[in-house]
Amino acid sequence: MNGSSAFRSTEHMSAVDALATVMVELTSAPLPAPLDDRIRLILFDLLGVTLAGARTAEMVAVRREWDAEPGSTYPIGGSVGTTIDTAAELDAIASCCLELDEGNKYAAGHPAAHVLPAAIAAARLAPTPIPGSTFLAAVVAGYEVAARFGWALTRHSSWHTHGHWGATGAATAAALLRGADANEVAAAIDSSSALVQVAPWAVVLDGNFSRNLWIGGAARAGVNAARLARSGVVHNSGAIEHTLGALVGTLDTARLTEDLGDRWLTLQGYTKQHASCSYTHAAVDAVQSLRASADWSAEDVEHVRVRTHSLAEPLFRRHPSSRLGAMFSLPFVVAAALVSDEIDVDSLDPRGAGFSAAESLSDRVDVTTSTELDALLPERRAAEVTIEFRDGTTLSATAPNPVGDIDHFPMNFSAVRAKIARLVGESDTAVIEDIVDSLGDTEDVAALLRALPSR
Repeated sequence: MNGSSAFRSTEHMSAVDALATVMVELTSAPLPAPLDDRIRLILFDLLGVTLAGARTAEMVAVRREWDAEPGSTYPIGGSVGTTIDTAAELDAIASCCLELDEGNKYAAGHPAAHVLPAAIAAARLAPTPIPGSTFLAAVVAGYEVAARFGWALTRHSSWHTHGHWGATGAATAAALLRGADANEVAAAIDSSSALVQVAPWAVVLDGNFSRNLWIGGAARAGVNAARLARSGVVHNSGAIEHTLGALVGTLDTARLTEDLGDRWLTLQGYTKQHASCSYTHAAVDAVQSLRASADWSAEDVEHVRVRTHSLAEPLFRRHPSSRLGAMFSLPFVVAAALVSDEIDVDSLDPRGAGFSAAESLSDRVDVTTSTELDALLPERRAAEVTIEFRDGTTLSATAPNPVGDIDHFPMNFSAVRAKIARLVGESDTAVIEDIVDSLGDTEDVAALLRALPSR
């Protein structure tokens, strides 16, 4: 290794050490109220979304054929007990399969879905009960580490966002819940980066369900990295540089520690109200605003023109054949928003009438990128929609950010609760709400989580 490479490795290792030190300190005192409130909202949303995902036909089929080893732990929405590790993986898959899980625009991805299944697994594996306050702090720490790696990473364009940088947060949370010190947390973060999933964008755009397993792989990587760190067989060796900083893309290490302890990316996420990639959401919001008081129908539409940012450019494909493919086709999702009142569990299901109606309209939806809208990133992820009607008239609307963004009509507890109730029903929503409300007071997170709906 030449001198330049050696310097870069030291830089990466120092940044990881600094991250680990602050996250250990975070768990040694009560969470600040804004972080406590935010992480509870994230958990409420993600647990509900995971249950909704677990009930899809795809996840029912996956669990049926998984041949999971028997055990006493039930995955969320599952009726057959298995091991803690397998339940965590199945929960992770379910959490992202509807594209309704919380995300973070600075990380350009989904920190919470990577972190929470690993944290739950670590709490269940712990030899002594984990208090809820410790659990909440560990999840915040994991989220923050994952988000900062997502923020620092400039991915090569062929890589999707799942399964690699998020493993660092999963490792952080799992290591903290195993009682790791700062050196061990740093070792776990570094080790997790050597266990990343290969995540090609093309697989997602082809609608291949394999994509949904990448977050499961990251959760598994985080738990295993914590095991390695606590066993003393790994240390912070600079693996981050060779994987996230070379194979996956490039790392701006300054962002890993920029304003660390003062600025919390955990507070700057977004909550999703549409079951599709977040890069489609601003366009969907614009369509829905135009439909809100409309005296026209999709049959009156001659053409639709969408301008958006270049992050959405991989989503310009047409004619999906699966739910996943539909969620990542911007022309299709915009067409679906014109024929369905909501982009939800049913509207992008290939077996439903809405799917075929959207397909027939999607060829009339044209999408282009805009340098002006690119200039607003990442603070604003805007889209403009113009509908041209058969009678020659037009209507236009602009959305500066997706609804649910922390900077644009963020969803409060009531709005998130209404979303979850719509997805899984009032009874199960109340169960999840009670669990999240009780987290701060419980002395045994694993016991509390046994009340999660398992069917």
